[in-house]
Amino acid sequence: MTLHAAEVRADGSAIRWTELPGTEPARVYIHGLGGSSAHCFAEVAASDGLRGRRSLLLDLLGFGVSDRPVDADYALEDHADWVAIALREAGVSGAQILAHSMGGSIATVLALRHPDLVSGLVLIDSNLDPAPEIPRPGSSQIARYGETVFLRGGGYEETLEKVHPGWRATMRLAGAVALYRSAANLVRFEGRAILKTLDVPRTYLYPASDGPLKGAEELTASGVNVVALPDCGHNITLDNPTGFVEAVLAAENAPEDAMVRAA
Repeated sequence: MTLHAAEVRADGSAIRWTELPGTEPARVYIHGLGGSSAHCFAEVAASDGLRGRRSLLLDLLGFGVSDRPVDADYALEDHADWVAIALREAGVSGAQILAHSMGGSIATVLALRHPDLVSGLVLIDSNLDPAPEIPRPGSSQIARYGETVFLRGGGYEETLEKVHPGWRATMRLAGAVALYRSAANLVRFEGRAILKTLDVPRTYLYPASDGPLKGAEELTASGVNVVALPDCGHNITLDNPTGFVEAVLAAENAPEDAMVRAA
């Protein structure tokens, strides 16, 4: 694996990614809120089923090994545009984007704003709707603090204490400003409507243990392949890597008009 970087802001702030060499078109992996792509995707990207294709395990600006500017808004559109700059710098086009949670929301915006970069989406339990009124662990709980309390009133430290140790390990790498502002923007995101309009193959993976996915019929009717995976929670690639790899290969091998026929 080789570490690469691309400056994505005028101040020189850079996105970094770990790259596995291989054939084109590339696969691009994007982590979720407070995550890092090497942690989330290294096992599946290097697996027997998926290795051999050029693969970029990309850390979003503000997270992982990428830079953490404190004057950025970290809107999903910002994230998508920064990713686009990095991918163009890397010479990537027509990539399959595999993205977890918030990363899936950013990938959805990327496909809308920069369609030449995206040939298909595999969204991994990503955010489709604005956050519910009652906050849950993750973006809605972080946003609930308000920026001042989160940054200077103990919210960041309290969040680290509450989350799972695995998430805590990668969340500590994130800039606190990036973590809060990304979460605050994510809780307002209405990705379902965007996802239904995109003109690329789209697969949405979610844990079967969550029960039926809200609005699955509408997504399927718009050509989204909705797949419930067993034996996993939100972190599908870590909990059930074999099932994830099989789902990705099925998405890649499906006929181009399969979703239309299914609908």
